Amino acid sequence: MATSRESSAPYEIPADGAAPVRAGIPEHGRVPKYYWLKARLVPLLEQLGEGGVLPTERELALHHEVSRETVRQALRELLLEGRLRRAGRGTVVAGPKLAQPLALASYTEGVRRQGRVPGRTLVGLTRHPSPAALAADLGIAEGDAVWHLERLLFADDERVGLESTYVAVERVPDLERDFEADSSFYAYLREGLGIRFGEAEERLETVLATPREALLVGTPPGLPMLLIHRRSRDAEGAPLERVRLLYRGDRFSFTVRLEG
Repeated sequence: MATSRESSAPYEIPADGAAPVRAGIPEHGRVPKYYWLKARLVPLLEQLGEGGVLPTERELALHHEVSRETVRQALRELLLEGRLRRAGRGTVVAGPKLAQPLALASYTEGVRRQGRVPGRTLVGLTRHPSPAALAADLGIAEGDAVWHLERLLFADDERVGLESTYVAVERVPDLERDFEADSSFYAYLREGLGIRFGEAEERLETVLATPREALLVGTPPGLPMLLIHRRSRDAEGAPLERVRLLYRGDRFSFTVRLEG
């Protein structure tokens, strides 16, 4: 059983609450060499600033007198945390993560609120018969026609996610003709068709991207991704869409406002 005692090690509570208490140092005070190096690199990242080019693995290994593998492990953790990103053959300091609200709002609106430039590129727009589970989510009969709209998500020309939207053709019959693939789908529904959103259910989980998804988003297959499943209803309570949103775990965080 743990007993109360005064520790000789500093008990650090980060001002922003983002880092662990005591910076991840265990009670016995010993840390792996890669973690020691990672802690040494953080001030360097702050000094270089967003877009700053990190020294090579060889230069870091020589300067800190560690092995190249130790350097690689420290860099891997910083990449997964979103503090670094690959740029060509080098590694640069990444900007802050996009804090997307868990709310019934479009990706475009959420990114713009943070001063970033949103973008979308069409992967495909297809029409096919709806399987039973999808039909139930959309409030249509099995076999009825649905649209599948798949698009890559960008922020300041950086690929950050993949969006798949399913909607009944009878709700948006002219989607293929009238909709601009790089624009907001919600704005199209609201302003073009007069459809008002009512409520949505969302489920958030962490996953690994499939090889196809990793190729499209431009990430290593082992990079953790944030996956949102959404089912939306219109203002009258009728099912409207089912959405699958896949976000890069190193570039996104999510916020939600709770009220008691």
